[in-house]
Amino acid sequence: MTRRTSGLVLLAGAVLATVVVYAGLVPRYALTDEPARALLTLVGGWVPYTLVFYLLGRFYSSPSSLPSMRTADLGLGAVLIFLLLSLGLEAWGFTPERIPEAHLVQAIGIFTGLALFGWGIGRRSKAITDVAETP
Repeated sequence: MTRRTSGLVLLAGAVLATVVVYAGLVPRYALTDEPARALLTLVGGWVPYTLVFYLLGRFYSSPSSLPSMRTADLGLGAVLIFLLLSLGLEAWGFTPERIPEAHLVQAIGIFTGLALFGWGIGRRSKAITDVAETP
């Protein structure tokens, strides 16, 4: 198997894992009054979600030179800031179990940040691989 083929298989597996987590497991736990388990599964799903964008960055970006890490830094910063905002809301009594709408903006920010983080790392990794393979 070539590197590209194995990467595409990994991409398909990451997309499948993301779909299973967010379309299957999280709603099932949320609807069966297991909000703690749904939240744990939601956070565990961040890994395949980020991996999808990392692999997309590796396969579908074409950096001409070594890109900066600004995109990944911005993404990681967004994840941390929105996670802290969500935790602050929870400390004030607005828990995701009781008022999930209060956490919607933070959830969008976290997922956007994870996508930016994965994409930025993937682009950088692609550029390093291209430089290493150039004779």
